[in-house]
Amino acid sequence: MPERGKKRRRPGEDGGAENPGGAGPKRLDAPSVGYFRRVGERLGEGFEDEEERAMFVENVLAEVTGKAALVATDPTGSVTLQRLLPLCAPDRVGEVLAELGGEAGAEFQTLSCDRCGGHVVESAVRQMSRTEEEEEGEEQAGGVLEAQVLSLSRVVRDNGEEFCRNVHGSHVVRTLLHVLAGCLGPPRSEPRPGGRGRTADPPLTDFDIPTSFWYELRSLAETLMDNVSVSVTDAAASAVFQTLLAVCHRKRPKLCRRLLERTVEYLASRNAAPGTSPVLVFLKDQASSRLVETVIRLSHASLLRDLYRDHLQGQLVDLALHPIANFPIQRLTAAAANRKLFPRLFEELVQGVEAILAAGHMGVIVQLAESCAESEEKQEELMQSLLQAFHCAEPGSRHVRCLPLFLSLLAYEAYFHSEPAEGGAAAEVPLSSVCYHGSRLVQALARFKERSHLLSSLRTLTPADLLTLAADPAGSHVLQALVTTSSDKGRGKILRRLEGQFVPLACSRLGSRVLEAIWTSASVSHRRTIAQELAGSETRLRSDQYARHVWAKFALSHFLHRKSHWQEVQSGESKKRKLFSALLE
Repeated sequence: MPERGKKRRRPGEDGGAENPGGAGPKRLDAPSVGYFRRVGERLGEGFEDEEERAMFVENVLAEVTGKAALVATDPTGSVTLQRLLPLCAPDRVGEVLAELGGEAGAEFQTLSCDRCGGHVVESAVRQMSRTEEEEEGEEQAGGVLEAQVLSLSRVVRDNGEEFCRNVHGSHVVRTLLHVLAGCLGPPRSEPRPGGRGRTADPPLTDFDIPTSFWYELRSLAETLMDNVSVSVTDAAASAVFQTLLAVCHRKRPKLCRRLLERTVEYLASRNAAPGTSPVLVFLKDQASSRLVETVIRLSHASLLRDLYRDHLQGQLVDLALHPIANFPIQRLTAAAANRKLFPRLFEELVQGVEAILAAGHMGVIVQLAESCAESEEKQEELMQSLLQAFHCAEPGSRHVRCLPLFLSLLAYEAYFHSEPAEGGAAAEVPLSSVCYHGSRLVQALARFKERSHLLSSLRTLTPADLLTLAADPAGSHVLQALVTTSSDKGRGKILRRLEGQFVPLACSRLGSRVLEAIWTSASVSHRRTIAQELAGSETRLRSDQYARHVWAKFALSHFLHRKSHWQEVQSGESKKRKLFSALLE
């Protein structure tokens, strides 16, 4: 019986090969663990020259030979081996991978599905991106590694479901797909921006691949397509299939198109309640909705049109209100932005704006605004719908109150603490909160052709509110977007409201960035007004950690002591900016 408080371990969970004698998993002995720990420390110190590094790497590989699998499945050995492989020649990496795979790659599955060994296999496969074409007549570098990558892929094809369902094996398959397609992102061990949640795909780097990889990718894609039922229901397998679609969309668009069409055909063929499309069921499922999102994001125009017409038409508001299905609806709205389908989606979704807001699914509303901005369609209709939803459409005097309502995502009555029937002007309420989604909504609305409601509302904010907005992590982006997209006349009106606040702005971490953005887009006369106010607080600005950068960038020392030269430089910059803007139009 296991000791109380200790987790029961499954066979092979600790990593390492199983001991045939039944005494538990094999592990590196203590001296070997110590050796690989010291190797890792030495790698961190760096080397004086390439020759020293090559000699060190070769010596370590000599220690690995004959027990590569044992090293790869040991926590210390795995980390060290992952750091060592990028320093080896590609063919040498191929030899290590050949030992790890065993005869005919028979051990690849066991190693790839190990929590330590899987990382080593990934690291080895990634080295394929370092192979380069040699001079004509010479053999291509990495031929041994190429053969082992193909061997691994064949093992995956023979055991597709086992690989894809395993949390470690699925990562190996995803890396393999990237390598076969010739595009790689950052290693899995490196932190990626965005943290938790539905983040953007990491940037990919393309590289040349051998012809054999093109054929192997097609074969592996067919195998994964045959197992699409697993990908729909299993989270790890779904991530593999999404990777397949993404890399094919980037490098093999025709193959991607076929895969997308077959995936939608499969989803539509499942059994569902009478009169209900099976696609609606998948949209509401936690595991399958991510895959549907990827399908929507990568689909071509005709597939999107058919998907909407045959399965989603008349259901968009209900789906937008669903806690899971609202995310695929966001992807659909984004994908349709520049297509003929968008007006039809808009007319359906706009009917439920207030209900969607009440449900707290602001991502749908934000994406609708961003798609309106991108397509340059339905902008006026959306603005009127938002005014209605926030209860500031009638009477017309409430229009100028829209900006703080949008930013805080509060209806008029909730923000100003008044009843709908009350007349007269609302009492002033200081701006105290800016929501993330409220900020994104206003930034999208700031890209509309007609921004008069937003700008009029901005000009009614007190200087203290404007300072609060500029110093807020979400609000600073709003103020920057509204000021920099205004005309010179409109920008001047906003800057007049900010007079007396330029020094506190310059001394704020976020406010200083807003001030620099305003300066970049400002006319010479507006720059002179800003400089005049800042120059009177030289001691404070020069001693502040943020404001001192503003002082230097605005050349305020020249403004104080060589004003004519400062004026001449600013006029030249203004002319260059106008000329550049004209070229971009």
